[in-house]
Amino acid sequence: MDSLALGADLEPEPVVDEHSTVTLFVNGEETTLTVDHRATVLETLRERFRLTGAKKGCDHGQCGACTVLVDGRRINSCLLLAVTQDGATITTVEGLADGESLHPVQQAFVERDALQCGFCTPGQICSAVGMLREAADGHPSHVTEPDTATGPVALDADEIRERMSGNLCRCGAYPRIVEAIEDVIE
Repeated sequence: MDSLALGADLEPEPVVDEHSTVTLFVNGEETTLTVDHRATVLETLRERFRLTGAKKGCDHGQCGACTVLVDGRRINSCLLLAVTQDGATITTVEGLADGESLHPVQQAFVERDALQCGFCTPGQICSAVGMLREAADGHPSHVTEPDTATGPVALDADEIRERMSGNLCRCGAYPRIVEAIEDVIE
């Protein structure tokens, strides 16, 4: 029996559309686009929006270089599928500034020289902005004192280090990063 005869009675595979249309609010701009179901938010931001602040570091959600804010919460954009974010508000490091005025965290990073090569800096800054909001909203961390978990959490150096531990810096700029964040909360 030849190979053509073996498949003669099989039905053709159904065509499955592997794309969906989503609307994203990126840095204050509403955009409707068609995305591949496998595309991550990071890939979509970099390739479709040409926003290159968020970086692809480990591609496993372990380094934080890809951190952006989604609906105000910090996320690792390399792990989040764009198709699942229809209607989401996404803020990248490029969208934090108010015109020519840097966001206070961005300004503190500049003033404290809280960076070296700069690869991790956009993720560090977005993570710090999200972390400040989490603490203000009373979300505890591993080192939060139990009696403070009912209101805004005071941020000392230990609390900041714990909350920023998901963002790695190969250059070792950690002391300056903590100082920059402390400057913003003072």
